[in-house]
Amino acid sequence: MNQTELIKVGLDEATMNAFSVYGRYQLARITYQQKDLYTVISSMGTHQARISGKMMYEAMSFNDYPAVGDWVAMEYNDSISIIHHILPRKSVLERKSAGVTSEGQIIATNLDVVFICMSLNQNFNLRRLERYLAVVFASGATPIILLTKSDLTDQFDLLYKEVEKCASNVQILKSSSVEENGYSQVKSIMQKSKTYAFIGSSGVGKSTLVNALLNDVVMDTFEVGKMAKGRHITTSRSLFVTEEGYIIIDTPGMRELQLDQTDFSLSFSDIESLSTHCKFNDCTHTFEPSCAVKDAIENGTISNERLKNYQKMLKEAKHQETKQRKQLKEKSRPHK
Repeated sequence: MNQTELIKVGLDEATMNAFSVYGRYQLARITYQQKDLYTVISSMGTHQARISGKMMYEAMSFNDYPAVGDWVAMEYNDSISIIHHILPRKSVLERKSAGVTSEGQIIATNLDVVFICMSLNQNFNLRRLERYLAVVFASGATPIILLTKSDLTDQFDLLYKEVEKCASNVQILKSSSVEENGYSQVKSIMQKSKTYAFIGSSGVGKSTLVNALLNDVVMDTFEVGKMAKGRHITTSRSLFVTEEGYIIIDTPGMRELQLDQTDFSLSFSDIESLSTHCKFNDCTHTFEPSCAVKDAIENGTISNERLKNYQKMLKEAKHQETKQRKQLKEKSRPHK
């Protein structure tokens, strides 16, 4: 098998080992999805593919379908190849689907690093950042906070410190599309054959950044005013490879990130660690005496807004988990 094209899109030893049980198929990586049609890269080049009928029949949820970033075992065909299996995912970035369903929606898979982009203008929102961190930590990828449009503020040091209080265990970088070498910090940590995703609200400059990394205009952007330059109009996920060999998955801007899988032990490690020192094991951090979390709020170690957001997200995550269990039970119930 000619592995040159696959190495360019991140093929490693772990993937080869996982694929070894599917010897009669071709190994490929999903680079784009449009409804039920996928664009893949294999040793045969770039072509189109669909999932097999059996795979469709056995799918229990959206997570059982391929997503951008997936490695798959497929049967090659000159017209439309057929995907038969999804290889184990080392990371899955997902959010709750829109609407009343409790199912998750995969944003991208097999990511090494996720850049959480937040611009230093009206988009700056610490509570939203905490939501993104909880989701990225749960994905299995490494989160990095990217403060974009750093040229739009004269209070960078102050804003940086506020972010640092919410994410002391996460690397924080900055970028600017108008300053010389404005993306140097991002480029300095990216590595060949590693896969990166950029997520964040619409208009934070993700597409402009991707264009700069690719030295090409691959995403449409346009100006919407001085305070929020550039609205993101990407509507799908796509995988690209830069000249340096960095693998980038660009994602649509998200107005709101609804929780599906979360990790509070890392995203709110300060609160969860303090909770172990409260007098009561079931302390709600509201009215109980000898509450370590309330003490931390009083001495300014953490903010009351951070605690309220933690409690709100915890309640939301538990509600989502209950809905998912109920839905899974209904699906497993035998049909009459």
